Amino acid sequence: MGLVLHPTRDVTEVVGIIERWAKRHHKTLFVREEDQHRVSSCIEPIPANEVATRADALISVGGDGTMLGALRSAVLDPKPVLGVHLGHLGFLVEIEPPELPDALSRLLSKEFTIESHACLACDVCGDDAVAFNDIALLRQPGSGFVSVTLAIDGQQYGYYRSDAVVVSTPIGSTAYSYAAGGPLISPAADSVVITPSAPMAGISRSVVLSPDEKIRLELRPDSSPVVVEMDGLVFRDAATEGAVDITYRRNAGLVVRFDPLRYQERNQLKMTLLDLPFLPEQLRELLPEELRRRTQQEIPPPC
Repeated sequence: MGLVLHPTRDVTEVVGIIERWAKRHHKTLFVREEDQHRVSSCIEPIPANEVATRADALISVGGDGTMLGALRSAVLDPKPVLGVHLGHLGFLVEIEPPELPDALSRLLSKEFTIESHACLACDVCGDDAVAFNDIALLRQPGSGFVSVTLAIDGQQYGYYRSDAVVVSTPIGSTAYSYAAGGPLISPAADSVVITPSAPMAGISRSVVLSPDEKIRLELRPDSSPVVVEMDGLVFRDAATEGAVDITYRRNAGLVVRFDPLRYQERNQLKMTLLDLPFLPEQLRELLPEELRRRTQQEIPPPC
């Protein structure tokens, strides 16, 4: 099994649980050479590009960002990824640290289901990359606006002049795209959404596209230098010319699910933080059973 660790959080306790379980079950653990100093000598350090290829499964220890990194690392040869939650608001991760021993045993005995995720495969000025959440073209602060033309399947459809242009998958629709005013897309849908952030001219609303349509965003001569981000990580800094070609790739990531219904209920509760208009009785049903029994007063709807 390969470990993918949050870059800054203390993962000692969780890694210890995994290590003790692996020792009891005679399983080998891999970690990136860069993270060797964060784990014991019993875990084998190997080059980062070999962790996903040599492992039968990946264990992501962190939040959604760590989970996205694990999925990207295995995109050429998708492996099941188990997410252990150490973040603040995780939509992808399912397991809390106390649940780990049982989860690992169920992983070993194949008592789980696989949730398949699509990614955006991108050609950024000749360089290839993938994103499971979103691709964002952002202006450099103080340098004007992002100005790009939009072409779909080779046909020009207009232009954007805005602070940013965000292209997202369904799971990425709850992130930057939503913050920019884009719609929430069901994870069960195959679609791509393009949303401008703070549009000044051109296309000013979100556009939802088929997964089979090829997208091209090309910098216009009057654009400011553009930063290209993939899942929140800078991929290209201060680009002044060129284009981003984007296609939708199905079944690019495999996420381990032990209890899809419970995971869905947790996400419903998290989605209320995004101001979705859930009814009071719906919110009550999502509370833990003990708290639901004790709660008699009406739960107000989210503002």
